[in-house]
Amino acid sequence: MDDGAGITAKIFPRIAEIDSSAWDACANPDPARHNPFVSHAFLNALEEAGATGERAGWIPQHIVLENASGSIDAVMPVYLKTHSQGEYVFDHGWAEAYHRAGGRYYPKLQCAVPFTPVPGPRFLVHPGADTTTAEKHLAWVAITLAEKVDTSSFHATFLTQGEWQRAGATGLLQRTGQQFHWHNRGYETFDDFLATLASRKRKMVRKERQEARDAGVEIETLTGADITEAHWDAMFQFYLDTGSRKYGRPYLNRRFFSALGAAMADRCLLIFANRSGLPIAGALHIIGGDCLYGRYWGCEGYQPCLHFELCYYQAIDYAITHRLARVEAGAQGEHKLARGYNPVITYSVHWLADDGLRRAVERFLVEERRAVEESNDVLASYAPYKKLADAEQD
Repeated sequence: MDDGAGITAKIFPRIAEIDSSAWDACANPDPARHNPFVSHAFLNALEEAGATGERAGWIPQHIVLENASGSIDAVMPVYLKTHSQGEYVFDHGWAEAYHRAGGRYYPKLQCAVPFTPVPGPRFLVHPGADTTTAEKHLAWVAITLAEKVDTSSFHATFLTQGEWQRAGATGLLQRTGQQFHWHNRGYETFDDFLATLASRKRKMVRKERQEARDAGVEIETLTGADITEAHWDAMFQFYLDTGSRKYGRPYLNRRFFSALGAAMADRCLLIFANRSGLPIAGALHIIGGDCLYGRYWGCEGYQPCLHFELCYYQAIDYAITHRLARVEAGAQGEHKLARGYNPVITYSVHWLADDGLRRAVERFLVEERRAVEESNDVLASYAPYKKLADAEQD
């Protein structure tokens, strides 16, 4: 696919067919802000394990832009989707409305990291290329591909705010959502963080941490070569238990966890709660350049406050110790607010082939963006951090 300006677009059905160093030069040019989920290693682990592919309904259609010299200027992780599962930006209502009107919503084209509601770059541009031009080319190629394979739509989810603004300026529909992230304000210790909380919230966190410890467990933290297949066995069972209870059908298979460990063990952080030397609960986090990303968790039965300890407080402790700027603990969850996580807005853009559906969705998104912004403002006002009067009393 050539646009006549010396830029050639190629579509790849397997990311393994794309040079990993060339992909990562576009996806993560700055090690200090490395996003593991758009890395070649992570996306390839999904494909090699069979977590994506035709049977999973995530059929890779990765876009690569080559310049006149044959070098890669930009890439985009893209999938042909036969459903809307594993995306965390919900468009099931759009699909149902279009079906009732006689349309066919699936397949659709999706730019995303499968099963991973982590904000980050999706229009992956080499630092030597012009960002605005390359992003426009990527969007044009994606929409052209969507039309060529007769899909209803193209979606790019969990973008950066800059990508969202630039894509919106080209006419793509803009959508927002909400998550809760913890921000490191230069703390030296966990107690420094606690000192910034209002007294009642500070006592609650201490009580929850103590209650988790009172379960008679020892906390074990593992990364890199210390993670064995036995550890992945345990983590996978925790993942299955939580996934079955919350979502009905877990997306990932056991092979993926081994593939992840083989590809990027140094970016994997397992935190287990052990009793009598055996794990009874565990959480998997992924280490980025400036962020710790919480991904999966599970527990044998009900253990009071272990979820908060392994997923939130241990993550905060790790981020402080390793001077990471943020902890992103996954999608949704207003309960995170009371534990120091602040509401943030997430971003996605959408193209719909049918004019009638597009107009209806566009009207909906205007109201939804307003509601998200209002919710963010209200929830931010309930953040557990000290107000001026509280600080003076302390």
